[in-house]
Amino acid sequence: MSTLTDRPAPDAPVLPRRSLLSRLTPNLETLPTLAAVVIFIGMVVYGEIAYGRIVQASTISNLLINNAYLIILAVGLTFVILTGGVDLSVGAIIAISSLIGVMLANSGWNPIAVMVIMILIGSAFGVFSGVLVQYFNVQPFIATLAMMFLGRGLASMLSTTPERLADDSPIRSLSTEWKVIDGPKINDLITTPNVLIAVLVVAAAFVVLHKTRLGRTVYAIGGSEQSALLMGLPVVRTKLMVYVISGTLAGLAAVVYTSKLGIAQNITGVGWELDAIAAVIIGGTLLTGGAGFVLGSVVGALVLGLMNVLITRDGSIPPEATTIITGGILLVFVLLQRLVVSRKRKT
Repeated sequence: MSTLTDRPAPDAPVLPRRSLLSRLTPNLETLPTLAAVVIFIGMVVYGEIAYGRIVQASTISNLLINNAYLIILAVGLTFVILTGGVDLSVGAIIAISSLIGVMLANSGWNPIAVMVIMILIGSAFGVFSGVLVQYFNVQPFIATLAMMFLGRGLASMLSTTPERLADDSPIRSLSTEWKVIDGPKINDLITTPNVLIAVLVVAAAFVVLHKTRLGRTVYAIGGSEQSALLMGLPVVRTKLMVYVISGTLAGLAAVVYTSKLGIAQNITGVGWELDAIAAVIIGGTLLTGGAGFVLGSVVGALVLGLMNVLITRDGSIPPEATTIITGGILLVFVLLQRLVVSRKRKT
C-alpha cells in the first residue's frame, strides 16, 4: 500500500527559503520614508530630554493645527513629484485665492460659495499648468514658474495691503477648537475642522494612489513614461489630472490658512512651495518619480513643523537658521535618494 508524500519531483527546482532577516529588511524604496520616521522620533526624544513638555497632548494638537495647510500642500505635491514633475505655483495660488476669498466674504458673499471659488481658483491654475506641460511640452519647472509669477502679479494688482477677514465670518469657524481630551491644566488634546479636513485629504489621497487606476498610472509614469504609454495607460489624462489635484489642494490650503489667520495679502505663501516640496522629499518621495508614499509626505511636514517648535523652545537659535537646517536635512535626504536610485540600478 503506497502513501502520498509532499516530496518534490527529482527535476523540480528547489526555491530558496527567505530568511527571517531578509523578510525584516526594508525595501529600498521605503528606506527614505523610514529614515524620516526615525528622524521625527529622534527629534521628539531630543526635544523631550532637552526642553521637556514635547510628548504631551497640547504639543501634538498645536503641531497638527499649525501645519494643516502644509500637510494639504504636501499631499498635492506628492502626486506631481511621483510623476517626475514639480509645481512651483502653489504658494502663489494661496495668495490669490485667499485675497479673492477675503474680499468676496467682506462684500457679503455666501461663505460656502466663497470657499468653493477659492478652491476652483486653484483648480484653474492647475489646469493651465497641466495644459502647458502636457500639450505644449513646456518643462514643469518653467510652466509652474510662469503660473507662480501670474498668481503673484494678480494678487499684487488686487491689493498690496493686508485684507482682514471679519471676526464673525463663518469661514473662521473652520478654525474653531474642539476639545477631544480634557487634560490636566492646559494639556488638552484639541482639534479643529481644518485638521479633520487635512486628515480626510490624506486618507483620500492614500486610497487614490494605492487603490485606483489613477494612482497606479501615476506611479507608472514616474517609473517610465514611455513604458506607461506602451502599456496603454492614460498618460495624458493622468499628467493633466495631477496638476489639477495639486492646484485644487492649494486652493483648499488657502481656505484652511485664511480661516485660521483671518488675513490675506499678496505676499502670503512666499516660499511655501519650497516647504511643501521639502516635506515631500523628506518623506521619501523620489525627485525622479515612481516611488514614494503620501503618508511619508505627512511625516515630512511634521518634521518641518516640529523643527520650528524646537527652535522656538531653544530660544538661542535665530529664526533665520530654520532655512539653513531645512536645507541641511533636505540635502541629506537627496543624497539618500541618490543612494537608493543607484542601488536599484545595480539590482
